[in-house]
Amino acid sequence: MTNDNALFENNVVYVAGVVSGEPSLSHEIYGEKFYVFDLNVERLSKSYDTLPVLVSERLVNIEKLNKGSFAEVEGQFRSYNSSNNGRSKLVLNIFAREARIVDSLENIHNRNTIFLDGFICKKPNYRTTPFGREITDMLIAVNRAYNKSDYIPCICWGRNARFCEKLDIGNNLKVWGRLQSRTYEKKIDDRVIKKIAYEVSVTKLESENIDENEKAVT
Repeated sequence: MTNDNALFENNVVYVAGVVSGEPSLSHEIYGEKFYVFDLNVERLSKSYDTLPVLVSERLVNIEKLNKGSFAEVEGQFRSYNSSNNGRSKLVLNIFAREARIVDSLENIHNRNTIFLDGFICKKPNYRTTPFGREITDMLIAVNRAYNKSDYIPCICWGRNARFCEKLDIGNNLKVWGRLQSRTYEKKIDDRVIKKIAYEVSVTKLESENIDENEKAVT
């Protein structure tokens, strides 16, 4: 039997930032309402990632979760498939297990961390940028309770990118890093639409399929 506590430990997220918009009702289950809001999490470069958070009304006072307020969230990075006009897309958000409104972020130095323990479910895609930077894109399946899984896009750089290129579907992988958002444009029919993608930027990884001497932090 799967240990439920282990399933909580294989997908751990902590973020702290500024609420960038008013929460909106996502759905209701057995009388419990869930709201979604965006959280701006500052990077070391002073730019920020805008990350979607799903939170229960039982965890935090929604009326006080106003635009411009400070909040910290602990939970899991989850995925689900959404269909619209015959098109299916992967929707990602931070599922809050704990959420708090705080007075300040001044003493919170590490505001964006994530740990995943999952399995490669799509052949890693290695590439180089026009400037010669090495990148590998991966999709990791992380087990959840009730025989469900979350499918999390990850991106590795440099030496880690070269090693992840060698991984195969089904290989176990542990990654540490941060959540990031990025905007891109996609052409749908005759329209160009701006979209936001979410992924894990990997800073450290471990795998039984990578030699011990090759484990690195980039």
